[in-house]
Amino acid sequence: MAERSGAVEDLGVRMMYNLESCKEFYQGKRVLVTGHTGFKGAWLCRILKLAGAEVTGYALQPPTDPSLFAAAGLEDAMHSVIGDIRDLAHLRQVFAEARPEIVIHLAAQPIVRTSYINPVETYETNVMGTVNVLECARQTDSVRSLLNVTTDKVYENREWEYGYRENDPLDGYDPYSNSKSCSELVTHSYRKSFFSDGRCAVSTARAGNVIGGGDFAADRIVPDCVRAVAAGREIVVRRPYSTRPFQHVLEPLFAYLMIAQRQYEDRSYEGYYNVGPDDCDCVTTGELVTLFCKLWGDGVCWVNRDDGGPHEANFLKLDCSKLKSMFGWRPRWHIGEAMAETVEWTKAYLGGEDVLAVMDGQMRRY
Repeated sequence: MAERSGAVEDLGVRMMYNLESCKEFYQGKRVLVTGHTGFKGAWLCRILKLAGAEVTGYALQPPTDPSLFAAAGLEDAMHSVIGDIRDLAHLRQVFAEARPEIVIHLAAQPIVRTSYINPVETYETNVMGTVNVLECARQTDSVRSLLNVTTDKVYENREWEYGYRENDPLDGYDPYSNSKSCSELVTHSYRKSFFSDGRCAVSTARAGNVIGGGDFAADRIVPDCVRAVAAGREIVVRRPYSTRPFQHVLEPLFAYLMIAQRQYEDRSYEGYYNVGPDDCDCVTTGELVTLFCKLWGDGVCWVNRDDGGPHEANFLKLDCSKLKSMFGWRPRWHIGEAMAETVEWTKAYLGGEDVLAVMDGQMRRY
């Protein structure tokens, strides 16, 4: 089916897509989230629970210790199934039991450096895991909307200064980025081969780098900053001049929910979407860490120390005009606000406060 084009209807309403908007649609909906024990998955499941959805999660045990999933007590608030996305038989069983109407696929091996160490596992998880999710959706007639979340790194990166558009070539360099390019191609093939009958709408979302409270992953800049500060060490920045489309985690999550909803209601909205900040918020890693230090206070600072690690793109930016024109979507928080929310959550966590209450407060402010 052709993708929708033309002017956005009800622009003012859609620009305000937030928790209240989610409640209007997701109340009572059966939603399956893969990768729910991860950073983005935990935030997404909390949004869905507050919106009144019946949420089933399928993922490995939380990938970090500590984890946001555990810190926020989410296991007891939803149907959490621990399983490997590469296990087709188990995943098929979960689909049959949950009978989801909406599927949001987040499960992945998400770290570039890890993909150099474990490329086979990265491809198995990110490519065959996607095949398994799509195959289960194909065999489950309750599914009406499926969104595969990939990454801004799916594009062939030529270090251009302009943002990459959805019709630019897909060819990630490193095993992680390339496996996500393959995940996109798999989704495109399934969409054309098996979902052209109109029963289920299928889209992909290519999001920029996310920051926010509860990210404990290794080899990510803000968690590295937090670990250094908590341990009383100096903050080390490997590539301070690399530009990335940083955004608060709530920005893409609400965009995912908006896409999944709109294509559920009208299949002409299915397609491929970039989700990232405006150009003014695409900053270098050094600028991001400087902002962290300023907001954290206590005189913390950082040092530039390139460790000569494997290849990573130097300049990366997304053109999100398609999402904006189709849905009237706009980023809500600038990078300063995004970092302030991140620091607030982190200080609350380190201080032993109720982090779930902090999460809920940030969602409502958003």
